[in-house]
Amino acid sequence: MLDQPDDIHPLFYGAPQSTEFRKLRKRIVRMTREAIEQYGMIDPAADVDAKKPRWLICLSGGKDSYTLLAVLHELQWRGLLPVDLLACNLDQGQPGFPATVLPGFLEKMGVPHRIEYQDTYSIVMDKIPAGRTFCALCSRLRRGNLYRIAREEGCSAVVLGHHRDDILETFFMNLFHGGRLATMPPKLLNEEGDLFVYRPLAHVAEADCEKFATAMKYPIIPCDLCGSQDGLQRQQVKAILDGWERNSPGRRQVMFRALTNARPSHLLDAKLFDFAGLQRDCGGIEENPQDKVPGD
Repeated sequence: MLDQPDDIHPLFYGAPQSTEFRKLRKRIVRMTREAIEQYGMIDPAADVDAKKPRWLICLSGGKDSYTLLAVLHELQWRGLLPVDLLACNLDQGQPGFPATVLPGFLEKMGVPHRIEYQDTYSIVMDKIPAGRTFCALCSRLRRGNLYRIAREEGCSAVVLGHHRDDILETFFMNLFHGGRLATMPPKLLNEEGDLFVYRPLAHVAEADCEKFATAMKYPIIPCDLCGSQDGLQRQQVKAILDGWERNSPGRRQVMFRALTNARPSHLLDAKLFDFAGLQRDCGGIEENPQDKVPGD
């Protein structure tokens, strides 16, 4: 069973024994496994190959990345994830960042890891004018370093902790500000074509990640760089979604389900559906020209 104390990964030591937490844990594990299978994150031959694929788990120290780390190790521990896992934290030189927290935690849990220091903070502060958001440049610099580390470590995929709400918020940011229907895909091939980017928590709610990481008492490290700025587009979208959820509980899940149920013929993108080539089916009966009304 999932909660036998003598059959768990160290990341789950001290887990609450309440029924509520057991249900939460089981739900997150199930949803993560479903996403991995649904979006083809595992090569069918991975469990028979002599050399297993290796994933780079990107660990920021936030609630989402801790949840990702624990659940993937749980699946691996139980023989349901035939890959090698390497946790990685990119210390970006942010002032006040507690650099010893993650190494100490990972050592204690016996998790293979790599800690990388790259001062991207100074670059962001130098390039971005005062009052502007840091997220775009910070993200690009971080992603470039993570790709490099993945190649150096022989990893086939970079694995991120974005959850359902991140994906939904990104969709609405693109809708409101980008003029396009797009979001974070659960599986992506990088531009160079040599690395996958996976988001195994794609189906998991942010609230579940928060409840899980809090219950496990993982040492959460907040990101003060982005969080210190007011008026970020993502915060605005999040506030809108929070309001909808309060007024209609379950609305987030309904909207998320819509992202998995796209109908190109009922949208307006002629690149996705051949509207010009759409023809009526007259059942093989040729129309009589005399029956046509002028102006039809």
